[in-house]
Amino acid sequence: MEVQGKIKVKGETKEFGNNGFRKREVVITTEEQYPQHLMVEFVQDKTEILDKYQVGQNVKIGINLRGREWVSPQGETKYFNSIQGWRIESLDQSQNSPQTPPVSSDDQFEPVSDLNNDEDDDLPF
Repeated sequence: MEVQGKIKVKGETKEFGNNGFRKREVVITTEEQYPQHLMVEFVQDKTEILDKYQVGQNVKIGINLRGREWVSPQGETKYFNSIQGWRIESLDQSQNSPQTPPVSSDDQFEPVSDLNNDEDDDLPF
């Protein structure tokens, strides 16, 4: 799955516990009739791929939806969802492709005036 939007917040990498688990969060705002602010987590070695992206940049993120079940000490079952990113790419034109130069009037075609109208035309239209 993929989600597109503009980076609103880019968090710092955080480490949890003694096992070296790392997590970094980014919030993107979708561009639709009712914009959504979606938090996407990048974990372990994927935290580093956010380094070259900036707040305000339009991006497309490859995501996986994750869900888990938790049973409280009182026996109540709760469910939690998360959006986990695994790929990100810029959608800003200035960074993906070179600018196309504008076409000036000097580059336009001039009409042909030396056509020989006496030749047979074998085109069916």
